[in-house]
Amino acid sequence: MACGQAVAHQQKIAITTVLFNPRTENIEIMHRFNLHDAEHAVKALFKKTADILDDQETQTAFAGYVAERFMLRNAEESNLALKLVGYEVDGKHFWVYQETEQPPALAGLQVRHDALRDLWPSQVNTINVEGKGDLQTLTFTENVELLEVHF
Repeated sequence: MACGQAVAHQQKIAITTVLFNPRTENIEIMHRFNLHDAEHAVKALFKKTADILDDQETQTAFAGYVAERFMLRNAEESNLALKLVGYEVDGKHFWVYQETEQPPALAGLQVRHDALRDLWPSQVNTINVEGKGDLQTLTFTENVELLEVHF
């Protein structure tokens, strides 16, 4: 019984993959949120009747919210122009997809990931950067606003 209750409660964690795809020469961003967290978030962010499971308008609004709160910057502190590619409900997760072209020379990235952190100070957003050397992991907790990776 206790396990079932733990699953039903908000996890307040999100995992994002920033993938340097050599085939497309794009940087592909995949944000994965627990669906239960997203359900609570849209009711707080938009309206009490918001339905992320079945309402396309709510899904689009949540994807836009996530995209607005995620940023990549190059070493010269210029923002990379991220495009919102799409979103989907998949099992117990809500996915948001973004991408941008890989700059020709990139020594590192500055990253900001504030999604849901404005709602819940305990929200933890973890980012895995793949495809550019060794896997690098960034974790946004508490008051952390900007983190960096170097290549």
